Amino acid sequence: MLIMIDPGGHMARDFHTIAITGKHTDPRVEESIRALTAHLSNEGRKVLIDPTVLIDFGDLAVAQPALDQLVASADLMVAIGGDGTMLYAARLAAAHALPLLGVNRGRLGFLADIANREMLERVDEVLAGNYLEEKRLMLETEILGDGPARTAIALNDIVLQKFETGRMLDFETWIDGVYVNTHGGDGMVVATPTGSTAYALSGGGPILHPTMQAIVLVPICPHTLSDRPLVIGDDSEIEIRVLAREGTRSEVICDGRLLDELTPDEKLIVRRGPAPVLLIHPVDYDYFRILRSKLHWGRGNRHADLDLDLDK
Repeated sequence: MLIMIDPGGHMARDFHTIAITGKHTDPRVEESIRALTAHLSNEGRKVLIDPTVLIDFGDLAVAQPALDQLVASADLMVAIGGDGTMLYAARLAAAHALPLLGVNRGRLGFLADIANREMLERVDEVLAGNYLEEKRLMLETEILGDGPARTAIALNDIVLQKFETGRMLDFETWIDGVYVNTHGGDGMVVATPTGSTAYALSGGGPILHPTMQAIVLVPICPHTLSDRPLVIGDDSEIEIRVLAREGTRSEVICDGRLLDELTPDEKLIVRRGPAPVLLIHPVDYDYFRILRSKLHWGRGNRHADLDLDLDK
């Protein structure tokens, strides 16, 4: 659900301490981090820099505490970069109910919706209390076997996929303890509404509005054409079991990061995460405008496209 915050109203948050993260090895991101840090410092805000960001800020009054201290102390996190940076920041922010604002310096992106050219103006609007809040569903996953459970959270998706083999996987899906199907193929994407425009979309999955309370399961290169995507409620628990087959191995990827291998004697469990991530948007945020821009909708010869490219 999107909530509009009335400037000066009682719902507006006090964003005094701002945490900043980004991929500092990208010169464009470094430039934006420097500019925003200087701007916030001049405005009297306390700035905390992700300790993984290796930039010399000179005389600027910034601090670089440990990550756990950073997210516990900040009132707002600003992630500068592409969707990968936003996914990283979402994992940090969700665990501490820390609002997250994204500045886009990537390419094809759906999460960071502030263009770099308007970064300072938009950030000032947010700090003045003029913004929208949106809660996005997170997923929690764990691999259960004889040893300790391996766990992770994700904003986009949990992916079971084959590796080190050209042969397809055989695996079963269960929902809330009820058997659903036995699949043959390259794996399965379990995605949030946010992740429905990522890997799941390339596999033929539906686009879910990001405020929906739903999870989508999308088979990867299924062996049978009848193995189609499935949308379920976010209160369901998904279980995936890989079946033993000679010469095949599988692994679990969470938002593009390897969790671990999944063996036939283990279970992959996916459920709604313990807390959503709270995204902060400009007041003119329009999800469908982003879809038009990123997916090139409405750009036929008969219709002029007036949307701006958010990547510039």
